[in-house]
Amino acid sequence: MTTLPPTPPKAAPAAPVVLSRTQRVFVLLIAFAGLVGAGFQLGLMPLAALSVSRDLLGTAFDHGIAGDWFARYTAAMMLGAAFGGIFLGTLGDRIGRARATGVCILCYSLFGAAGAFSHSQEQLLVLRFLAGLGVGGMWPNGVALVSECWTNATRPMVAGVIGTGLNFGILCVAQLGRLHDVTADSWRWLLEVGAVTSFIGLIALFLLPESPRWLASRGQRPTKNATPIRELFSPGMRRLTLIGICLGAIPLIGAWGASKWMIPWADKLGGTLQAGYKASTQGWWAAGAILGSFFGSHLAHLLGRRTAYFVISLGSVALTSGIFLWSRPLAPSFLPLVFAQGIVTTLFFGWLPLCLPELFPTRVRATGAGIAYNSGRFASAAGVLGAGALMAWSGGDYARVGVISGLIYALGMIVIWWAPDTSNKTLND
Repeated sequence: MTTLPPTPPKAAPAAPVVLSRTQRVFVLLIAFAGLVGAGFQLGLMPLAALSVSRDLLGTAFDHGIAGDWFARYTAAMMLGAAFGGIFLGTLGDRIGRARATGVCILCYSLFGAAGAFSHSQEQLLVLRFLAGLGVGGMWPNGVALVSECWTNATRPMVAGVIGTGLNFGILCVAQLGRLHDVTADSWRWLLEVGAVTSFIGLIALFLLPESPRWLASRGQRPTKNATPIRELFSPGMRRLTLIGICLGAIPLIGAWGASKWMIPWADKLGGTLQAGYKASTQGWWAAGAILGSFFGSHLAHLLGRRTAYFVISLGSVALTSGIFLWSRPLAPSFLPLVFAQGIVTTLFFGWLPLCLPELFPTRVRATGAGIAYNSGRFASAAGVLGAGALMAWSGGDYARVGVISGLIYALGMIVIWWAPDTSNKTLND
């Protein structure tokens, strides 16, 4: 009787290689720079939309129509970011976080700059959608890469740094707008500046170290044919994925359906008296947003994940609706309230890069974070289009649209209690 040789034991997954401190700092800097570039793209149209419409609509310009086009540009960016966050997030789980980060940066840089050559609103609309693909993919890949390269003890700090990236980019747009007015005759230069970040994309593509956890997790998917998206919506993970989508959607709908209307509102009421008032308004908001997005992760660490999200939601609904109800552009209270609203509503964007990765295992983390964060952009696009239709119907009543849209934050006070409390867990749990 022939004796079969014993089956060799399965090799254990390789232990993650630990990056040097220099490599980890390099990863953090490139991911931060990539998010700054994405924030630059997000801040372009709130600042330039009315000037673009004045140029491209000509004698047909009207504030109601221009508000509707601003909503369309915003919706196009949101839809692009939603698709990009899902499909380019999946790319990060397949080819690696670092290479996917480079692809995303090149995408938003080149398509964003191409908008400077648009000769119609429709052409620019398509290019904003294509730039949005890269913007949406940058967040999940950058967050997953940084979360996996740094230790659990330092994650609240690096999550705060990453959280500020988008809003730092928006601040850069505002400062450029203050240095050089964005007008109907001079707005294309602002889009051309966005091409500078393509150099960061090339660095990420060829020089950025890969996530050790991702390298060690390859081949650990439960079944051979399971894709990251299919696994995330399997019975074992579907509930967490849906909760993550809700937690990511509420801040995004609030930001783009309510907060961003303050910029064209300031342009309409204050722009004729102070040429740089809209840039100042965006600058005050972005300065507050940098503080908020940095301290959001620290607040989550201090109060716990769920309590922090509840408190941020409460403060956001009060401040957002309050500005549109009890203040107005050029009033002494307006810019300080814009600054405070920027702080409070963007605490979410420090909370999210710390807490969303904790919901998903390494093998699907970039896809999971991308779906959770960017699926909300579908709802944001719908909300913004609805607000744009309301704007056109109301003849450009920004205050009314802002008050109604700001109520979305109240949902966060309810949804968060369905989420698991990950305060005492690590990425390995």
